[in-house]
Amino acid sequence: MRPQVTNSAGGSSSQPSPSAKEITPKERRRVLTGTLMGTVIEWYDFFIYALAANIVLGPLFFAPAGQEFERIVSLVTIGLSFLFRPLGAAIAGRLGDRFGRKPLLVITLIMMGLATTTMGLLPTYEQIGLWAPFLLLALRILQGISAGGEWGGAVLMSVEYAPKGRRGFFGAFPQIGVPTGMLLASAVLAVVNWIAPGQAFYDWGWRIPFLLSLILVVVGLFVRSAVDESPVFNEIAELKSNDKAAGKVNVKPPKLFPKFGIIVMFGILLIAGNGASGYMITGGYIQGMTTRPVDDGGLGYDQVGVQLAVLVAAAVWLISTLTSGWLADKFGRRRVMALGWFVQAAGIIPLFELIKNFGVLGVLVSTSLLAIGLGMTYGPQAVWYAELFPASVRYSGVSISYALGAILGGAFAPTIAELLMNGFGTTWAIVIYLLVMAALGLLGTVMLKETRDIRIDYQFEASGDWDKWNNRELPLSECLVEDEPQQSAPVMAEAATSEPTKL
Repeated sequence: MRPQVTNSAGGSSSQPSPSAKEITPKERRRVLTGTLMGTVIEWYDFFIYALAANIVLGPLFFAPAGQEFERIVSLVTIGLSFLFRPLGAAIAGRLGDRFGRKPLLVITLIMMGLATTTMGLLPTYEQIGLWAPFLLLALRILQGISAGGEWGGAVLMSVEYAPKGRRGFFGAFPQIGVPTGMLLASAVLAVVNWIAPGQAFYDWGWRIPFLLSLILVVVGLFVRSAVDESPVFNEIAELKSNDKAAGKVNVKPPKLFPKFGIIVMFGILLIAGNGASGYMITGGYIQGMTTRPVDDGGLGYDQVGVQLAVLVAAAVWLISTLTSGWLADKFGRRRVMALGWFVQAAGIIPLFELIKNFGVLGVLVSTSLLAIGLGMTYGPQAVWYAELFPASVRYSGVSISYALGAILGGAFAPTIAELLMNGFGTTWAIVIYLLVMAALGLLGTVMLKETRDIRIDYQFEASGDWDKWNNRELPLSECLVEDEPQQSAPVMAEAATSEPTKL
């Protein structure tokens, strides 16, 4: 039976299936490579900034704040970009739901690369005065806007191209951009610290990782240029083009927050619970705490040793993320993530005690243990987010939920940790904070519905079956995908006239 599409005038019309061709394994591999490259670059850029902010950017750019506050101000700039991610998510969501996923992936990649490379060329406060911190903040804002749209597009491309029963595993590929970017950043920083140790790193060595970002962007653009548009978006565009040719009024996409606000709210908790703990590593807090001199409030550990320890933790995180994506296909999104929160909590409790009492080895063991739980609560997020929203608002819903969750959980986690440490004088205050955030993540997991193998095509939404499922009028068992996803044929330029998502 053909699905019924309700138009804006209230009538319904039977829509034929769009023309399609089979998606080849080669095309899927190309998509996974393209989505992974973008998120690797995004997180490489983030990590090198976070680590530089913990180690050198304070005295180089924020000297007017004084020695007591320059590091805190520097840490605040890590979170600054997150405040602009929702703006980037809103813009990219509107454009991505209207013009497609691929163009936004290219634009956001260029923006991120240019911002990061320019940071490596910035003069310091000593050279140009207050222009230095202002220019640095402007580039951080540009990074935030671009990152706000990058993740959502990468997730949708990987999930919407996935074959039946493998969406969780495919969705984990943009997720492993975090540990892969951390692996790359840690390796580069370890080499730079070896080439330019001590004062040399402070004088010029810190610039090298930022400048290397340009090479990564060129490679990423080459890979992404070979990726075709998402099959789901092609389906949307072709159906709307057919309706227009037939003189029918296109269905207007629903407003995001009035209709899907509950999904957005609990989706935010998933990112927040994972992000608070994750940003102890990715935000550079642990690296900064362990490598700063003792008389500067740190533990005085060897910088290269700490970077290598974090590199091992990143490898553990990568494996855990991919594994959890695969498990989500076998056992469901909610079950895997629920277990992951308890594993994450088990890694949080001994985190700082191991670091303080066992040197660089303690850093390796503690961050690796934490990385197991982080991967379990991060791997299934991409596919779950994508399946929770219908096709016409998917880019907007996924991007905005992620951006707001990153603000709540990750944006200022290093700053909060620093303030808690200064205020209470014990790392156990940080542990309690991280456990509370993990509990919020568990709450979000319990409240969201299971979506394993649910249909994600546009006709599922247009027929009204998505609404019935969302209102619990239709069980998940009657909403499952039956056939492999199909690649819609190229669509006409008229697709660009479809309505943007309203927030």
